[in-house]
Amino acid sequence: MSKVKVLVVDDSAFMRKIISDIINSQSDLQVIGRAKDGKDALKKIKELQPDVVTLDIEMPEMDGLTTLEQIIKDHPVPVIMISSLTKNGADRTMKALQLGAVDFITKPSGQISLDIEQVSDDITRKIQAAAGTKKRLQNVTNISQLSNKETNNSKIEKNNRPELLKNLVLIGTSTGGPKALHQVIPGLPADINAAILIVQHMPPGFTRSLAERLNSISEIHVKEAEHGEEIRPGCAYIAPGDYHLTVITKKVIGQQKLLVHLDKSEQRGGHRPSVDVMLESAADQFWGHMVCVIMTGMGHDGAVGLVDIKNKSGAAIAEHQSTCIVYGMPRAAVATGRVDKIVPLPAISDEILKML
Repeated sequence: MSKVKVLVVDDSAFMRKIISDIINSQSDLQVIGRAKDGKDALKKIKELQPDVVTLDIEMPEMDGLTTLEQIIKDHPVPVIMISSLTKNGADRTMKALQLGAVDFITKPSGQISLDIEQVSDDITRKIQAAAGTKKRLQNVTNISQLSNKETNNSKIEKNNRPELLKNLVLIGTSTGGPKALHQVIPGLPADINAAILIVQHMPPGFTRSLAERLNSISEIHVKEAEHGEEIRPGCAYIAPGDYHLTVITKKVIGQQKLLVHLDKSEQRGGHRPSVDVMLESAADQFWGHMVCVIMTGMGHDGAVGLVDIKNKSGAAIAEHQSTCIVYGMPRAAVATGRVDKIVPLPAISDEILKML
């Protein structure tokens, strides 16, 4: 079997060596070139024809975002962004995923062996997954032209409406999910008669930036979920990185309320947050109609919880293989035999509204 060819792009010679050593330690991966900046990267992509590119976000002259746009335009190849654990790094990473990067990894510090070991598995696993996504990348609609039509204040005011929560939309996704969410969530109207709970596999520090970016282009209010807050219609709540998102019911002045519960209980299938944990909790606690949506991602998270939702007379949607960056989670969902509709990404928002 031929090895996956990788181009490593970073302005730091030290980081280029660390990342290259991690990649070359795997028998099925091979670094075929290194580039010191965006211009060098574009030249070497054309010359070397890599299967995957790892691209540092923060570089002088031509930065990672500008380079990514050129790669997508001229040399479509799966790109994994290398991001720093800073607010600016998180914001730029979300922009990169929206533009079309397949995934991202946080930059290893290079100072602690344990840190390198933890990041090493992340790097190799995501490169292996990205290697087979080149054809699918071209099927994902470009949504970067979406604009915000409301101010955040008007959205917050709308979503303080007092009516009983009757419907819940539950979305689970992983690799390729941020870009998919950037297409689905802005397609939901401000007056939607449901609340939306979202689990996107993502480390701490990045989910807030994802929520802020989605909020800026959506009619509904989108936020990172907070422990103990009430779940309201017309609002989407994203599970914070490294926290399971579950729900609990509480009676307030005779009216039933649904509240967010966050915890750091044991990982499920290597994930925290876990889609299965969220779905099982909703099936156990929520009194109304539920629509479960499983989108692009590695693995099978969500398949077990989806069955629980169906057993409570809920509806289930899986993203069609043709638009998935990675057809893992939707495949597992479909394999349960309980999915009602299998639809491509551009049709998911409309299908949610039909099922509500």
